[in-house]
Amino acid sequence: MSTVAPESLPYRPCVAVMLLSRAGQVLVGKRIDQTLEGWQMPQGGIDDGESPRDAVFRELEEEIGTRNAEILREHPDWLKYDLPPRLVGLSLRGKYRGQTQKWFAMRFLGEDREINLATEHAEFSHWRWASIEELPRLIVPFKRDTYAKVIATFRDLAKPA
Repeated sequence: MSTVAPESLPYRPCVAVMLLSRAGQVLVGKRIDQTLEGWQMPQGGIDDGESPRDAVFRELEEEIGTRNAEILREHPDWLKYDLPPRLVGLSLRGKYRGQTQKWFAMRFLGEDREINLATEHAEFSHWRWASIEELPRLIVPFKRDTYAKVIATFRDLAKPA
């Protein structure tokens, strides 16, 4: 059990993306480093001096091997989630209590064969397209409130292009 007090740690600034297929489904990946069954949408840290819009394209390329997408909408708020107490001090290199995320809805413009998880810093072992209704069941419990807000904001975009 971690002895780090969560309130003493900052939130990690991050971007995240609801990547939509032309059919209106959402890309989810199964994390390599999780012991529990859990899928998530692509996300990652914002580098120093990097804008959230630049970061979201970089993260797509780092996590799924392509940046062949267009931004449809940006969530108006930064959404936060806290790590469960058992993960504070362990996850996110032990430096953060959770993440504050700028979410983007994006449309994938390419073909499925362009998606390549074998990137230099691979994070996903598998990927698939999921319906927006499936997302709350697929995600780890501590991110469900954040996903509910993202789904509510971007639901109208999850339809065939």
